[in-house]
Amino acid sequence: MLQGWIQITLTLLIVIAITPFFGRYIARVFLYQSTFIDIISNPVERVLYSLIGVQPQKNMTGWQYARAILYSNIAMGLLMFLIIMNQGWLPLNPTKINAPTWDTVLHTTISFITNTNQQHYSGETYMSYGSQMLALGYHMFTSAATGIAVAIAFIRGLTGRPLGNFYVDLIRAITRILLPISIVGGIVLIALGVPETLAGAVVIRTLEDPAISQAIARGPVAHLEIIKELGENGGGFFAINSAHPLENPSGLTNLIQLVAILSIPTSLIYTYGIFANNLKQAWLVYCIPLAILVVLIVITAIGEYNGNPAVNALLGSQQPNLEGKEVRFGWAQSALYAVITTATMCGAVNSLHDSFMPNGGFSMLCDMFLQIVFGGQGTGTAYLYAYLILAVFVTGLMVGRTPEFLGRKIEKREVVLASFLILLVHPIAILIPAAITLAFPDQLAGISNPGFHGFAQVIYEYASAAANNGSGFEGLGDSQPSPIAIATGAQTTVTALWWNLSTCFSLLAGRYIPIISLLLLADSMSRKQLVPLTAGTLRTDTGLFTSVTAAVILILGALTFFPVLALGPISEAFFIIRNS
Repeated sequence: MLQGWIQITLTLLIVIAITPFFGRYIARVFLYQSTFIDIISNPVERVLYSLIGVQPQKNMTGWQYARAILYSNIAMGLLMFLIIMNQGWLPLNPTKINAPTWDTVLHTTISFITNTNQQHYSGETYMSYGSQMLALGYHMFTSAATGIAVAIAFIRGLTGRPLGNFYVDLIRAITRILLPISIVGGIVLIALGVPETLAGAVVIRTLEDPAISQAIARGPVAHLEIIKELGENGGGFFAINSAHPLENPSGLTNLIQLVAILSIPTSLIYTYGIFANNLKQAWLVYCIPLAILVVLIVITAIGEYNGNPAVNALLGSQQPNLEGKEVRFGWAQSALYAVITTATMCGAVNSLHDSFMPNGGFSMLCDMFLQIVFGGQGTGTAYLYAYLILAVFVTGLMVGRTPEFLGRKIEKREVVLASFLILLVHPIAILIPAAITLAFPDQLAGISNPGFHGFAQVIYEYASAAANNGSGFEGLGDSQPSPIAIATGAQTTVTALWWNLSTCFSLLAGRYIPIISLLLLADSMSRKQLVPLTAGTLRTDTGLFTSVTAAVILILGALTFFPVLALGPISEAFFIIRNS
């Protein structure tokens, strides 16, 4: 037990230690200060600006920035859709894989351009190397860079600067942050046993019976693996993601993945502190998601360590819950990975989330409901400061002071945008499609477990889509149907079609409506005049205000979904206790 808790603690301490260094580097990149990589990046960026006709010095308004994101994402999405639909005759397809059904391709396209990477297919079975590299891998960079660009534009707006140019921010995020780290990280993963090859599956004779052969899938895994984690993408080359020994072979690769997942979202808060010239406030804000993360990790880890009471009663001793887990990771690393991947909206998994005790289901759903622990790539940081703006407004009303943030008044427009962003979009994208699905459990849901757990499976799938997380509780009929099922018109084909199309609604609503709202909010803040500090100004860089912000997050965020949690993992926990 002690060893597991030490592993969890050391992982979090490593992330906290690198935060100021990485955060300072990101700030230098987007404040256009010199960095060690300039000698390589500057010529590359000049060529790219020339090719796409970008004027680097030209700033965009909020609407212009949002339109640039939408137009570029539509163009990239169409290209991705065409690549996957035609992968059967395109090169880099040694195993001759044909295209999945059109609805699976549509869902995959939308999922990857929104940085969600929710997979309703098995990667090694339904995607060619070309699709994995040129379509999915390409969007792992661009979707992550889009999130970083939105965060930087939002931070600029909050601190009174112009929002900048989306194309410049996108390119700098790739050339100076994502690509250099991915190159180094990919080489390290290759050295640690993750394959990187264009050769097809290797066929071997089994030890059990030499007359029986088995095909072991492989491919260009290492370079996709590092950007999968660093960019909070989460889409696995193999169906079982980072539980696969060729994606995540050891405890060391697991540690590298966890640090990569957390590195950018944690460091962006420090980057904000540099932009705002207020590192004290940055560290105080940093403590909010960190504290929630630690609490959820403890809740999950305790549940997995104590195991299932019913199983323990049968065995006559307490045993950790190792169902659906890799022995090389055990209860501690599985619990830590599950909470971190849902907290940061990465979605990669090194264990089966469906097999966790209700404690784990509760924590993972809370992560995706809140979206700020530490949230999606870039957008999580923006969400966190949107909560801060709401906290300023609420506190100002309570104490009778003018609501101001960083010397700028918080008025109706800002409150409406922040409230719309936090209180309406996310619940609508989850609860409405979930209610429709649960009304037709046999026809649409394909639930493998009845009762409370089956309810949680459905909610989890839409929460994962709306939060742009991508992980799955699994146990649903959402997988790409087999050729036989398609030919016979089996019910599984209808169920998969429903899941593909209905989650597309949640994917799009959960990505683009918040991004547009965040950019408009930042644009509005950037245009406000500075208000002089007075004795009546509400200080936002104090422990007291930070505590109020945490309370606002829990009240507005968590309580919105409390009935869902009560009907799902909380009820399941009581059910297990009662029947053990």
